Amino acid sequence: MKARFLLPLFAALFLSQSLMAQFHIGVKTGANITKVDGQPYKNQFRYGYHIGGFAEIGLGEKFMLQPEVLFNQVSSTLDSNYKSVYKDVFFSDQSKVRLGYLSIPILLDYKLLGNFLMLQAGPQVGILINKNKGLVKNGVDAFSHGDFSMVGGVQLKLSSIRVTGRYVVGLSNINDLDNSDKWKNQGFQVSLGLAL
Repeated sequence: MKARFLLPLFAALFLSQSLMAQFHIGVKTGANITKVDGQPYKNQFRYGYHIGGFAEIGLGEKFMLQPEVLFNQVSSTLDSNYKSVYKDVFFSDQSKVRLGYLSIPILLDYKLLGNFLMLQAGPQVGILINKNKGLVKNGVDAFSHGDFSMVGGVQLKLSSIRVTGRYVVGLSNINDLDNSDKWKNQGFQVSLGLAL
């Protein structure tokens, strides 16, 4: 009778141990090299940063799901002719634009070389939480409050250390002033992470 109850208990313990071996959480930080594409922005990349946390969920031998929550700073520079492009928009004297996003990428990792090298791809949703106040039209902010992007890159796994390089391309128009020009975020991310 006792064996009947012990067998499911041992099976549950074994299953929970194997699931915990395929699940990790961690923290990461790094540099962003970004720009906003479209009129009236310069076609040059600027530096920012990101910081946040991630989880790794094993999906068999070759795949892993990696959701993250990051604070992302996106920077760009206005072109010298921005006042002639948008005549009825208030601009501050500074030409630098900084946007702060709460970004949630959900990446699928493919283990290319065992657990050492992984390819990553997936969507990213960004919620604008901090913006430059110099771009407004009739009291309305210039940037939309959401951004949708696609992410692709590689990650090196060295024990509990994660080194990541990614390219992020914005798919949604973040121009909230009008529909004449499309503004899209894009850039590179280089990260250093630690699995706990």
